[in-house]
Amino acid sequence: MDTYRFSGPFWSLFRFVVGFLFTLHGARTVLGLFGGADGTGDPLPAGQWPGWWAGLIQLVCGLLVLAGVLTRPAAVLASGSMAYAYFVVHQPQGLLPIQNGGVSPALYAWSFLAIAVLGAGPWSVDALLARRSAAAPEPAGIRR
Repeated sequence: MDTYRFSGPFWSLFRFVVGFLFTLHGARTVLGLFGGADGTGDPLPAGQWPGWWAGLIQLVCGLLVLAGVLTRPAAVLASGSMAYAYFVVHQPQGLLPIQNGGVSPALYAWSFLAIAVLGAGPWSVDALLARRSAAAPEPAGIRR
């Protein structure tokens, strides 16, 4: 049995789930959905540093990763924002993520780093565009 035949689709599903969950965090912070950033149902004030900007990164990068569009750059930005959140907000409160409440940012940072390194997988807009450009015939008169 070929154990690797499911790795591409599984990777795409992993990317989809991580992007979806990240998008929900951003929607809560920026749009006030799912109880809002502070539980009141209100979004954070636009432009408030760093919370609103973090929420915007979560919303936009989460949607891009979810769809598999510009996946690597979006995942790099998302990973960096979560590393920032971990080291600036959580790590000063304790050494380990389990002590300082930073398990989610740590997991997101590493998950997005893996997505940035390994790419979007076969079920993505990035892969669709790559397949279309590879299948497109060269215009007449142009040689490489």
